[in-house]
Amino acid sequence: QVQLVESGGRLVQAGGSLRLSCAASGRTASNYFMGWFRQAPGKEREFVAAISEAGTNTRYADFVKGRFAISRDNAKNTVYLQMSSLKPEDTAVYYCAANRWFVSSRTREYDYWGQGTQVTVSS
Repeated sequence: QVQLVESGGRLVQAGGSLRLSCAASGRTASNYFMGWFRQAPGKEREFVAAISEAGTNTRYADFVKGRFAISRDNAKNTVYLQMSSLKPEDTAVYYCAANRWFVSSRTREYDYWGQGTQVTVSS
């Protein structure tokens, strides 16, 4: 079992930056592949970024390439999402997720989810 707690979401102006954190606890959390997803009101949850257990492999949605960066610190059992050049359309609840096997963009391949943190980008 892995527990995930996101933090760092807040109101930010367009063009600004924000760093989200996801603290993982439970058995061997550092062995898990991690992902960030987001869900805006009235929309389906969508993939943002993912990272391998060692941090050597990453994957991004096309709409965040060059603006967002995923990283992890296994000593702290924490995964980060550094977001820059934020746009109003980035407004959403951001979720952290974990799976045992893949750097995946598919929600169904993740076994554990956090409760989410709200990011609001004002224009």
